[in-house]
Amino acid sequence: MSSIPDSCDLTPAAPWAAVAPAAGEDLWVFGYGSLMWNPGFEATERVLALLKGYHRSFCVFSHRYRGTPVRPGLVLGLDHGGSCRGLLLRVPAPQVDPVLAYLWDREMPNNVYRVRRLPVRRLDGGCPAVVRACCFLADRNHGHYCGDLEGAERVRLIREGVGIKGANADYLSATVQHLRDLGIVDTALETLHDAVIGGPGREG
Repeated sequence: MSSIPDSCDLTPAAPWAAVAPAAGEDLWVFGYGSLMWNPGFEATERVLALLKGYHRSFCVFSHRYRGTPVRPGLVLGLDHGGSCRGLLLRVPAPQVDPVLAYLWDREMPNNVYRVRRLPVRRLDGGCPAVVRACCFLADRNHGHYCGDLEGAERVRLIREGVGIKGANADYLSATVQHLRDLGIVDTALETLHDAVIGGPGREG
């Protein structure tokens, strides 16, 4: 797993400069998959939140973390339409630059996401009610985007996928379990999980 550097050069040429907050301000990151349960950095706040206009989907081929080029797996992205409940993670100002560098190394080796700061609504009653958070959106023009996969093929890829971070099915199960722990109901993910874990050819 990538580690957070002690320091980094945040210049106008840095790829994350466009989503960095103003100097001295904290950064909010919206987690909807593994960033919820394995962010890799310390967050001073973890807040249930709602992003409108995008939904959580296994719409990105994984050739590294949960699959290989020969036998790809699938990982989550934010795809257009609907809404998504997840976690807002607050990064204190002194850690913003190294955390953004870490996130780019972790999430953007193939530039499969478009990273934007979007309005996300807190669901804890906190103030401000809406914050602008760093969101990783699936790029529909990227070769690894696969949002149009049929259900049976999606199930097969997740069952068979194994990468440097382990089995694709474990990634799905960990995400579903964490959503349950948070009280978030994601019907599409639950249905996919049932098909992967309990479908034909599986015991139990």
